[in-house]
Parts: sequence; structure tokens; C-alpha cells
Amino acid sequence: MVRRALMTTLAAARRHRSSTVPVGGKVFASAADAVADVPSGATLLVGGFGLTGVPENLIAALQKKGVGDLTVVSSNVGTSERGLGLLFQGKQISKMIGSYVGENALFEKQFLSGEIDVELVPMGTLAERMRAAGAGIPAFFTATGVGTLVHHGNMPVRYASDGSGKVIKGSTPRASQLFEGKEYIMERALPGDFALVRAWKGDTEGNLIYRMTSRNHNPAVATAGKITIAEVEELVPAPDCL
Repeated sequence: MVRRALMTTLAAARRHRSSTVPVGGKVFASAADAVADVPSGATLLVGGFGLTGVPENLIAALQKKGVGDLTVVSSNVGTSERGLGLLFQGKQISKMIGSYVGENALFEKQFLSGEIDVELVPMGTLAERMRAAGAGIPAFFTATGVGTLVHHGNMPVRYASDGSGKVIKGSTPRASQLFEGKEYIMERALPGDFALVRAWKGDTEGNLIYRMTSRNHNPAVATAGKITIAEVEELVPAPDCL
């Protein structure tokens, strides 16, 4: 089971300051409190796509906390100023696993200068790898990427730090198998030590509701972390189901 810890955004915290929603247990009053036990070297799964549905307050708290050597899994890398860009500013990420990386100049500079490892994954495959982790499925087969560098390996993971552009580490090949005469490659589940998500509404027991496009990758991310920290816009008491 995933243990969910929740925090409110500042606006929501003010809204519920005098309400019956308690702080304690699974609820934290601030982003800093919510990420207090995230250590350096952790693997983080982060929800959102582009700048929609991104747990920006949690990311900012991690930036301020100063943890480093992080492996981060997310569909995108944000921009130089927002989203995961805050962690690239302080060079807190040592490995990035994601799909869309085209709008962050800091990420690009660190990747091409050999400062970080990068594993590029087709977006549908990335989502399914996280969903599989949450469902207890260790691996699955997909036709996506068959015959490409994803399949055969040697996609650039790390470049030399001397500016030569030489690839010093490549991706590993994927095992493949035929099903009814068609080739598929095997992809492993992708769990994390912590999952950071943003939701529209949450209750004190960790039930979450996502709104419109902010749903994107957040539901899959939320199930795949050993500990899930949810940044919510509105926090309400858990319903009495007895």
C-alpha cells in the first residue's frame, strides 16, 4: 500500500486555518514539512506535463532543502525557471528519466556537458512503466520502440565532460519476444522512493481528485511511490463511511 502524505498550498492553508481539518497524521502544514524526510540520493517520481499539474511548491521546498544526487522520473523537465528547472538550477539532479526535454536550457547544458545521466523513454511507455509499478507488475511488452535505439541500445545517456560531444555511456538493449509473429520489447516497471503529485482536492486519508488536464500523469505517479506526497488546492476531512 502507498502511504500518502498531504499538504495544502498556501491559499488552501489559509482557507482551512480555522476549519475542522487537522494538521498532523497524514497532513502537513507546509511543503517544507512534507518533504522533510526526502534524502539525497532518492528516486523521485514527479507528476505533471509541461507546467500543468506540476507540484511546484514541493519542488521549491526540495530546492530550498538542498538535497542532491537525485534520480528524477517525470514526463518533462520543466523550464529553466519553473517546475523541475528549480532543481537543475542547483544541480541537484544527477539522473533524469523522462520523455519531453525541449524547453529547459539548463537541462540541455548539463546533459551535453556530461554533468547528468539522461534516459529518454517514449511517453506512453513511461506512463505505463509507472502504472505497472503501482499495480505490482514487474515488466510488460510493448511494440513501441521496436527496431530503434530504445530497443537495440546505445542511445546517449551521458556525454564526456570535455565538450567533445563523445558519448561515454549508452542505454542498455531491451529484451524482445515474438507474440503472434510480431516483435515486442520488454520494459521494466519504474517505481520510486517518493512520488510527488498535484491534485485539485484531497482528504485527510489521502484520497485525491484531479481536475481537467492537471490529471495527466499524476494518478499513475501517485501509485508508484513507496511514499506519495500530494500537493492539493483544497483539503477536506475524510468522509465517514461507517
